[in-house]
Amino acid sequence: MQVAKAITKLLLQKVVTLGNVQVIVDGFAVMGFPNCGGAIDGTHIPILAPEHQGTQYINCKGYFSMVLQALVDHKGRFTNIHVRWLGRVHDTHVFRNTTLFKRLQQGNYFPDQKITVGDVEMPVVILGDPAYPLMPWLMKPYTGSLDSEELFNYRLSKYRMVVECAFGRLKARWHTLLTRSDLSQTNVPIVIAACCVLHNLCESKVETFMVGWEAEANHLAADYTQPDTRAIRRAHQVAVPIREALKTTFITGQGTV
Repeated sequence: MQVAKAITKLLLQKVVTLGNVQVIVDGFAVMGFPNCGGAIDGTHIPILAPEHQGTQYINCKGYFSMVLQALVDHKGRFTNIHVRWLGRVHDTHVFRNTTLFKRLQQGNYFPDQKITVGDVEMPVVILGDPAYPLMPWLMKPYTGSLDSEELFNYRLSKYRMVVECAFGRLKARWHTLLTRSDLSQTNVPIVIAACCVLHNLCESKVETFMVGWEAEANHLAADYTQPDTRAIRRAHQVAVPIREALKTTFITGQGTV
């Protein structure tokens, strides 16, 4: 714990940081999604049953957990993390109660860098799954009956996979995040944050990632499957034209495949 505390105190704000937004935007553009500043998701870290408010930590899969919410760049490096929320809490509620959400809503997290898609202005956006709210700065998949929306959903899901891959590599390197450790609920967030710092250092230095690590991690995590996510809020009206314009652009082939 002394090491984990030192890592988070000295390195967290230096290593888990947004950095050069233009490099990230250019990276996602090369992949095929315009004016994108990151992909967001949450993952559940198994914990021991807490002495107090234990039921609040039980997620919908039936085990005790703590939520790690992360925003990653085009290379799967964490640019923003939030730990401590109880496993019972939905991803949307976690997100809406973070500093990241407030800054995105206020428009001061990314530079004011808009592009025109079709005839609609689009700010720098992040990509999320159906659990997140549709906002002018957050694009998520269409739900319900799909037709022309399928290509948009495919493209968004393809580029949003960087955050899921980041979680996979994080847990494959540090198995303490895969199964219930003997850490207290006070120490768990510190260790999670320290692992995120080390993940970024490894990824930035192109440290070896051994073949078979993820398979081993998946085997260890088999008893702790991640909860399903579902859309639970209506789309923000201002965001709808942006998503529609992106959908049309993808269909007409004006965007990069």
